[in-house]
Amino acid sequence: MTAPEARVEVRRSARRRRTVSAYRDGDRVVVMIPATMSKRDEASWVARMVDRLDRAEARKRPSDDQLMARARQLDDEFFGGLATPDTVRWVANQRSRWGSCTPGDRSIRLSARLQGMPRWVIDYVLVHELAHLLEPAHDARFWAWVDRYPRAERAKGYLIGWSAAADMEPPDDGDPVD
Repeated sequence: MTAPEARVEVRRSARRRRTVSAYRDGDRVVVMIPATMSKRDEASWVARMVDRLDRAEARKRPSDDQLMARARQLDDEFFGGLATPDTVRWVANQRSRWGSCTPGDRSIRLSARLQGMPRWVIDYVLVHELAHLLEPAHDARFWAWVDRYPRAERAKGYLIGWSAAADMEPPDDGDPVD
């Protein structure tokens, strides 16, 4: 959600005739409008475009409750209900891993850096962490559980590519998740 104090920058363009567009640039929202637009129409369009951005971002960034619900669906689908977590939540303090799991208290944490990534990538990280509730180590039994997810290899490649583009060091074991 855009905080009330969020900065909005309006850019008028003589070449723009009818269209209005907006995007986020760091902590501000940039709204591009035709140069001929009135101040009243500008205010209306700015409010509309900020709201549209907020709604689009909310769809891309599921809440902790939605994340927990998705983990339960994936548990049922790929683990037959054997890997039910007690908590699943987003965290902002994971810089070198995509997710983590504590089998003792059955908690799963996903890096907030995943927010906005494709759902199938987030699902892969959830499946990976759910598998840790059954097999703590990255052994053959663990990978057999993870490989039940049909897009596992594709998601691993996506995360490895993203990490390379962000110039992040890959883990020693080559596992992009934890």
